[in-house]
Amino acid sequence: QVQLVESGGGLVQAGGSLRLSCAASGRTLSSYGMGWFRQAPGKEREFVAAIDRSGGSTRYADSVRGRFTISRDNAKNTVYLQMNSLKSEDTAVYYCAARRTMGIITDSYLYDHWGQGTQVILSS
Repeated sequence: QVQLVESGGGLVQAGGSLRLSCAASGRTLSSYGMGWFRQAPGKEREFVAAIDRSGGSTRYADSVRGRFTISRDNAKNTVYLQMNSLKSEDTAVYYCAARRTMGIITDSYLYDHWGQGTQVILSS
């Protein structure tokens, strides 16, 4: 069983940056495809970004492409989401997710393991 803990959220001004981290324990992440999702108040959880187990392939939602970057450090058992040029619509709880797979997954229902989430709030 893999446990995931997100960190790095907080209050940030529009146009600013944040880096979220997702630290894993219980299993090595090198066998897991990873994803970031977010859920804004009153909205469904949505896909943000995903990365394959080697870090060689990534996918992004259209709304964040060019602003967010997903990366991973398997030696540290950690996945990151660098968020730049933040907008008010990026306000949400951000979750990381993991699935033991060789591929990239963008559908939330395919992920087996989830963190508790970290809140990102944009101030005007």
